[in-house]
Amino acid sequence: MFIYDKALQYPVKIQNTNPRLASIIISQYGGPDGELGASLRYLSQRYSMPTPELKGLLTDIGTEASV
Repeated sequence: MFIYDKALQYPVKIQNTNPRLASIIISQYGGPDGELGASLRYLSQRYSMPTPELKGLLTDIGTEASV
């Protein structure tokens, strides 16, 4: 058994934009081993989970990974 607390690990406060950093981050999303691929695998696996808590956990992991 485990305790699930839905909270961000670090608070996010964006004050200004940085296009160069954004292009580096976007490059990490592509490809089969990128973050987007991992996020989509979590989101598709949630449909086979037996309990609502586990479905919610995979949904949150998938959405946090894609952010």
